[in-house]
Amino acid sequence: MTDSSSSVGLVRDERAAFVTPLTLCSGSVLAAYELVFETYGTLNADASNAILICHALSGHHHVAGRYAETDKAAGWWDNMVGPGKPIDTDRFFVVGVNNLGGCHGSTGPSSANPDTGQPWGSAFPLVTVADWVCAQARLADRLGIECWAAVIGGSLGGMQALEWSVRYPDRVRHALVIASAPKLSAQNIAFNDVARQAILTDPEFHGGDFYAHGVLPRRGLRLARMLGHITYLSDDGMGEKFGRMLRSGEYKFGYDVEFEIESYLRYQGDKFSDRFDANTYLLMTKALDYFDPAAAHAGDLAAALAPARAEFLVASFTSDWRFSPARSRETVKALIAAGKRVSYAEIESAHGHDAFLMTDPPYVALMRAYLDRVAQEAGA
Repeated sequence: MTDSSSSVGLVRDERAAFVTPLTLCSGSVLAAYELVFETYGTLNADASNAILICHALSGHHHVAGRYAETDKAAGWWDNMVGPGKPIDTDRFFVVGVNNLGGCHGSTGPSSANPDTGQPWGSAFPLVTVADWVCAQARLADRLGIECWAAVIGGSLGGMQALEWSVRYPDRVRHALVIASAPKLSAQNIAFNDVARQAILTDPEFHGGDFYAHGVLPRRGLRLARMLGHITYLSDDGMGEKFGRMLRSGEYKFGYDVEFEIESYLRYQGDKFSDRFDANTYLLMTKALDYFDPAAAHAGDLAAALAPARAEFLVASFTSDWRFSPARSRETVKALIAAGKRVSYAEIESAHGHDAFLMTDPPYVALMRAYLDRVAQEAGA
């Protein structure tokens, strides 16, 4: 296996401006917008080796590499994307994009509203997975990519891969849907609402227009992230890493941080609240809630997936209780009923929902094997 330290090296982001209005599923219209993206590898002569990476809730376009040698961390999927890695940039042209409504450069709530010159804030319209895919398709047109060799995503990114397969069936040859689901369960919608309420009730939120007040709703976003992070981990994983370890070795009989798991969650919440936009968190969780391709087909998921022409890889992880293996099997069952070609893997992992970001050897081997076939078909 290629050295896991191999990297795409130093990268830079790019910006694409679109002036053709985009009508959203809500009925709102974005007259113009920008998407920030990164690319790795080289597009071949017939543009047959392009792969789109769709990010999850807190993800973005910076998938691999570093912006500077001094950067402590690489892109969020650097363990999977790079020379000789499963998504091999010596063979594929890989595209990562920050979705509409994001807070890492693409047009979103923190961007300037052209009508006012001030941040959009609460005026930014809600977006859906379908809206993201439509915007991504326009970016593909701009890059000269008529058909993706593969569209890949984990969690919310997997929902985008599914949406691509049915909205643009002639533009996707393979769809890799990892640790995802065809719609959220009631429990997942409930988790999202509690997280949103933490933000909405923060006194510094100001109805979404906190930018004008020079403040940030850090407390609400911190609590939202802490709650979300608990759902991304498994009980066994947390137990193995933290157990009931006390920071000082004894009870302090108070409400400050005593257990190591408390310290970890507060650290994650604090870090997230300094780098993520609260309005973006709200609209991303709503996009998760709204995703349900079967809704337009009287709840028949097989009928919803019938237009797809892609081949599918669906993968789940045994310890993922946020998007459990049962939800992936639901997708597989519908794909088979719709007569689609699908491979399914249920991978043993203690990492919970976050397993799709990790380097568990069986997972890496699965991705490598499947994408090797994708590369061969693309002549890469």
